[in-house]
Amino acid sequence: MISTEFLSNVADHVDGQVAKVVLNESYEITDFSIKETEQGLVHMQYIVPSGVVPTVVLIELKDVSDNVISSNEVYVPITADTIITQTIRVKEG
Repeated sequence: MISTEFLSNVADHVDGQVAKVVLNESYEITDFSIKETEQGLVHMQYIVPSGVVPTVVLIELKDVSDNVISSNEVYVPITADTIITQTIRVKEG
């Protein structure tokens, strides 16, 4: 069994690696309303301004070197400024 403290340290590392969110391979977000870790979870919240993309179909988390950390296909129509909340759970597999 992996200790809770170690999993929290891994979550802190993951949090430090996420530099930006890229929507639909074109729109970058580097300002997070919330970006924190707690008990093996990385919590992120960011705003997608109205008009930047009509629909979000791909959310990628990238590091400072533009390497993809996480990629998720979604379907989120953007009809007004939209708050997206994302959580990464670090757990023993």
